[in-house]
Amino acid sequence: MNTLKARKVRLILEDGTTLEGKSFGYEKSVSGEVVFNTAMTGYPESLTDPSYKGQILVLTYPLIGNYGAPREEEENGMLKFHESGRIHIQALVVSDYSFQYSHWNAQDSLARWLKDNKVPGIFGIDTRALTKKLREKGTMLGKIVFGDEEVELYDPSKENLVAQVSCTEKQVYGNGKYRILLVDCGVKYNIIRYLLQRDTTVIRVPWDHPIEEEEYDGLFISNGPGDPKLCDVTIGNLEHALQEDTPIFGICLGNQLLSLAAGADTYKLKYGHRSHNQPVLEVGTDKAYITAQNHGYAVDNDTLPGDWKPLFININDGTNEGMKHNSKPFFSTQFHPEASGGPVDTAFLFDDFIDLVAKYKKG
Repeated sequence: MNTLKARKVRLILEDGTTLEGKSFGYEKSVSGEVVFNTAMTGYPESLTDPSYKGQILVLTYPLIGNYGAPREEEENGMLKFHESGRIHIQALVVSDYSFQYSHWNAQDSLARWLKDNKVPGIFGIDTRALTKKLREKGTMLGKIVFGDEEVELYDPSKENLVAQVSCTEKQVYGNGKYRILLVDCGVKYNIIRYLLQRDTTVIRVPWDHPIEEEEYDGLFISNGPGDPKLCDVTIGNLEHALQEDTPIFGICLGNQLLSLAAGADTYKLKYGHRSHNQPVLEVGTDKAYITAQNHGYAVDNDTLPGDWKPLFININDGTNEGMKHNSKPFFSTQFHPEASGGPVDTAFLFDDFIDLVAKYKKG
């Protein structure tokens, strides 16, 4: 592709700010919530993360596309090098797109991958200036416009995005000793991979599936997109699960849903946490970890009921990064211990969960 012949396209923010770039993906006007990610690597994992549903993703790292798009090879019924079965972002915005790619695992170019998934891509945008604007004003709605093909602004936070990305029927992975019921709110495949490595059978069910109908040794609530308060059915199901003593582990949206079920409150962050270098502190210790994160909402620590306490806090801004029940085997994290992409410093939390499952296993 000749960069000089690339079609011009505009990114228009809700405040009227207009940025002009060039197209390298699917050419269709779209709109969504404009968010930024400061990670230096891992764009295939981010693009296939269901938590980005409804969002126009801005990558601050200046060069994107140099290692192409990964092979679509399956393992245990999941794409081995993706975090779901498809790209979920509304569009991708980068500074400089690499038209030449090279990687041992590359199946195609990023541009072709975007086109095949009908996702627009723009390059030639000053993404760092755009990020600075989003940091100052907060996350904004925006739209990508090709020519005179207008599109209305779209606010994904007003929709139940979880219902759009969750599985629609029960799926079973593995044949291990411990039965883990996974409530799929937009789960990343690497969470399932990590659980399968620990002698489990993972029963993946839709976001609104009645938990009480299943037999399980441990309950897992996954990550996912959007406002947690719109998942009222899941919250109601978790309220019943909290009356039992079966171990529970939640990640990201799972942390927020568990907190709402416990009686706490959540709120929207100014611009969210989306990166691979978020530092968190384990409360009550001097242990700090570098974590991968992708979320726009947070739990209000001041609203946690008396039988719950913060487990981790964000060192940068003091926000909640997890919580733990004082006496029951329930805990959750706002960050992603399964990484993909990002650091695996907190992968031990999966071992902690399975240890609880083994301890409380019935029969």
